[in-house]
Amino acid sequence: MRRADRLFEIVQALRGGRLLTAQAIADQLEVSKRTIYRDLAHLQGCGVPIEGEARVGYLLSSDYHMPPLTFTADEVTALVLGARMVQTWASEDLAKGAAEALVKIDAVIPAGMRSLINETQLYALSFRTGERERGLLDELRRASRDRHYLDLDYISLEGKSSARRVRPLGLYFWGQVWTLLAWCELREGFRSFRVDHIEALRMCEAHFPHEPGKELKDFVALRKQQQPQADEKLRGGH
Repeated sequence: MRRADRLFEIVQALRGGRLLTAQAIADQLEVSKRTIYRDLAHLQGCGVPIEGEARVGYLLSSDYHMPPLTFTADEVTALVLGARMVQTWASEDLAKGAAEALVKIDAVIPAGMRSLINETQLYALSFRTGERERGLLDELRRASRDRHYLDLDYISLEGKSSARRVRPLGLYFWGQVWTLLAWCELREGFRSFRVDHIEALRMCEAHFPHEPGKELKDFVALRKQQQPQADEKLRGGH
């Protein structure tokens, strides 16, 4: 990799307020850590506002602006496939957003690469996600984003009905089904609910508070301590 290209990749890696160590950047670019230290010093000497220090990490000032990005053929293909997957499997609002994103991608990539938008032979087919489920996904996503309690009428895989008040924390896609990860007020613990098994939901006006032990990050930390076999239980729903 030419040094000019490497300097560009370093700036790209530090965009978005991400704190990265020199070792992490070196691993990503497959060069030595000493090389990254020299490159960082060169960029700082050229006026690029990179902040940080060795063994702590580096980040790029949020007010630094770069020229419009250019994409490689593989990057365009990945964006097109991702947008098609969202159009196929995600909610109605996100499907519309993916379609608009493709239009914007087409507008900014070089003319010689625009054929990749329509000629990419990668598709995402769906025979499972119905219109009702896609509508539920939008409601669940909004409730999670705005931290509204939800009242659910839910049917388990065993056919048992229950009414739950939950704190929606996130949505997970397993390749065939969507599940809602939530803190269940009834069970006083994290629970997973298959979206296609939700009979009805009502978004409450009340907002649930930030509470240690009941947040998505707490679930992630807990999952790291558990055995991988628990994924099968999570996919099935409770």
